[in-house]
Amino acid sequence: MRSLPVLPTILVLIAIGVMLRLGLWQLDRRDEKAALLASYEAAAQNDALVEWPSDPDVADNRLYRRSRLTCEDVIGTSSIAGQNADGQSGLAIVADCRLGSGDAARVVLGWSKAPVVPDWQGGKVRGVIAPGPRLVADPPLARLEANAIPDPSGIPDNHLAYAVQWFLFAITALVIYGLAVRKRLAR
Repeated sequence: MRSLPVLPTILVLIAIGVMLRLGLWQLDRRDEKAALLASYEAAAQNDALVEWPSDPDVADNRLYRRSRLTCEDVIGTSSIAGQNADGQSGLAIVADCRLGSGDAARVVLGWSKAPVVPDWQGGKVRGVIAPGPRLVADPPLARLEANAIPDPSGIPDNHLAYAVQWFLFAITALVIYGLAVRKRLAR
């Protein structure tokens, strides 16, 4: 009877170990993501205004909270895919603003079915802080329709699926290697 090939066996065992570790890591991330989503849900329910975050690191802690800012100067406008308050697809019209502090901010002015160049020169904006960060105006500005308010329930929580995927990869590698070794030993 022949012995197991040493190097391939070691490599397969290392690969299986890595896959199992990645599966366990995804399970840990699942718990972290659940806590993050719970904090976002609580933030979305809180109507108290927070200061607009000039630091991107601070912005993550203020996502889905209500805020306000004053756009001193519109640097430029653009449009991105977006949905209106009724869930229809179209374009979110975005203005890049310069604030009084010299910092910049992105403001989603509102929603349009077709591309438009908004007639908006800046001013006071109230809304909800969305990832980016950007402030989604509520109420909408520049005679646009209301954009969908950012909702943390739309954030995917697929870490369990990724964990199962890694565990299945490990099992598959073990089965394939077992079949290959069995065939080799049968010769």
